[in-house]
Parts: sequence; C-alpha cells; structure tokens
Amino acid sequence: MEELSWGGILARMFIQLGPVWIALIVLFTVSMTYKRRLGLYGKLFDSTIGMIGFGLVMFWVFVGVFGGPLDMLVTHDPLSQVSGMKNKLPGTPMRGAEDGQYAWFLLGGDNLARDVFSRLIKGAWVVVQIAPIATLFAFMVGITLGLPAGYYGGRLDTILSFLANLILAFPVILLFYLLVTPEIVLTGIPNYMALFLFVFPLIFVCILLNSRYYTQPAVRTPLLIGVLGGLGWLYLSLVSTNGAVVATPTYSIPGIPAFLDLFDIDPGILVVFVSVVFVNSPTVFRIVRGLALDIKTRDYVAAAQTRGEGPWYIMLWEILPNARGPLIVDFCLRIGYTTILLGTLGFFGLGLESESPDWGSTINAGRRLLALYPHAAIAPALALLTLVLGLNLLADGLREESLRD
Repeated sequence: MEELSWGGILARMFIQLGPVWIALIVLFTVSMTYKRRLGLYGKLFDSTIGMIGFGLVMFWVFVGVFGGPLDMLVTHDPLSQVSGMKNKLPGTPMRGAEDGQYAWFLLGGDNLARDVFSRLIKGAWVVVQIAPIATLFAFMVGITLGLPAGYYGGRLDTILSFLANLILAFPVILLFYLLVTPEIVLTGIPNYMALFLFVFPLIFVCILLNSRYYTQPAVRTPLLIGVLGGLGWLYLSLVSTNGAVVATPTYSIPGIPAFLDLFDIDPGILVVFVSVVFVNSPTVFRIVRGLALDIKTRDYVAAAQTRGEGPWYIMLWEILPNARGPLIVDFCLRIGYTTILLGTLGFFGLGLESESPDWGSTINAGRRLLALYPHAAIAPALALLTLVLGLNLLADGLREESLRD
C-alpha cells in the first residue's frame, strides 16, 4: 500500500467521523426548526457567530462521546505501540496489517509508535468528561456561597470574600502542582477537598426545592427525601474509590459499598477534577456576589420582600434567574479556561497518567521532536485551539442574544 496524500487523508478522516456529521446535521436541523420555542438556546441560531461556535463545540462533544464510551471513531488502540510506526508521517500505511485492521495511521505515529488520530479522539473524551462537569460543580459552589454573601453583606460577605481572594492570590499553576503531587495525594487532602466541594450541588438543590415548596409541606417532604436519597447516592459514588472516601498509607475512611458505587473514577482524574473546581470556584463566587449586590436593589426584589418571601426564595427565584445571562456566558468561557488548564496540567505531566491520551500530554510528547515531526504535537494543539475558539464564539453569541432580551 502507498502513503495517502493529504486529500486521501482528509477524505478518510471525513468518512471515519461520519457519525459526528450525522449527529451535527440532526441537531442543527431540529434546533433551527423549533428555535422559536427553545428560548435563549433557540435565539442562538439567529447569531452567525453563535452558530459557528456552537457547531465547533458540539463537533468535539460528539467526537468525545462517539469516540469514548461508544468507541465508534478510533482506528487503533490509542495505547498500543505498533512496530515500525514510530514518528511516521500522516497517511503512512501499516506493514502487515491484518484483516479487519485499519490499514493507515491517518495522522501518523508519535515517538512511541502510537496512532495520533486515535489518541486525538480519545483525548476529546477526557476533555468532554472533565471540563463541563468540573465547571458546573464550580458554579454550584460559587452560586451557593456568592448569593448569601451579596444578599446579606456584612460579616458573612467579609469572611467569604477574604477566603475567595486568598485562593485567587495564590499562583494557579503552583496551586495545581501542590494539589496533584504524590506527596500531597498520599495525605488524603484532595479526597477531603472532594468531600467538601462535591456536597455543594446537593446543598444547592435541596435549598432550591425547600424554598420553592416551603408553603407546601405535603409536596416538599417526600420530594426532599427522594432528591436527598438520589443525590446522596451520587455524591457518595463520586467521592468513594474502592470502597473508601479517604485512603492513606496509615488509615482509611470507609465510604459506599463497592456494589453500590456507580462511578469508577480514576484517582488521577479525581485529583484533577477537584483541583479545577477549587481554582474556579472563587472567581464564580465573585461574579455571583457582584450580581447579587446589584440585583437585590431592584423593585421586584423589594416586592418579593413585601410579600413576605424568605431570603433564600428571593435569592434563588428572584435574583438568580435575572442573573442567568452573565452566568451562562461566563459558564461557556470558563469551560474554555478549564480546557486550557487541563491541557496545561497534561503538558506538565501533573495529575493524569503519563500514557493518558489527553491533548496536553500528547502535545508534550510531540514537542520533543517538533522540528522534525511536527504532526504529533500540531494535531492535538489544533484540537485544543478549535474547541476553545468555539467556546469563546459561543459565549459571544449568547452575550449578543441575551442583551436583546
């Protein structure tokens, strides 16, 4: 077999990504057909910038989903080393390819003779798993603490703002380095941080429901019991690893039994997840606090106070919905920042395993021979660039449409 030309490479990549193109076409067709019924999301399709950004983001989301758990896109095992394929150029055919085995390395081989294309696809799944969920958890922490700080003010605001500024004053990379070093991990500190930070979504949802149905105890009580039970199970599944919530060389704290554990989270990913949530939460706190300080002076808040509504009802059902525009925009931007942070951590070899296919680790592995074999580093770098660009364009589109409301 001969080497593929760039036209052949692009054509085969296009065919290999067929499920992604189909999913994008279906998503855009349905969204544009019913956009007038879909609120702010539907209005996004009136913005050219927003549509381009949304398309880029959803492209990588579908690549991550179809290439990760569904395993429909990869051409080779991203961790397997193939003899004779070390640092091979894009389109190089495999020698002695067996029946049913993909015959080419579409984007070439890296310095360990692994398929760059397959590692690129699997790396998208790492980003899709961690970046949005970690950002969501950071927002839960920031909203739960920022709303009372801005609404009540006083000593509570002073203490919480001081703690947020204290974390923000610490260099981010150094903070990440400290949290993911083996010596710190062995002390169990990241696990204790997970116990603390991951409980905030549970607190937020329970306060939200309690404030909404406070005057309807017949509805509120069974609803809270069901929600607390389900979210408590998810919470314990998240923080438990091998049946323990904290495990050090000297002691361990038991968690949920293994047969009830819904998630088998790699310890390295858990540490990175906790680090990202911890670093992003103070910034979200400051944004929410500032919005609460502004919105609490509005007439509709005074009207709710006159009706006798409780403070948490006002914060969650009057202030928060009217702050959704800036928060949605910041959420999109923050996923981009988180993606860059994940790439930075992988590039420096912090947290994730060295053979991990995440884009940062792949760029780091390829940079050593960048002058001779640039393909191994350029492909994941372009992937990172396009995803972050898409998130920024999506945020611009959402900001443009939210200002028209």
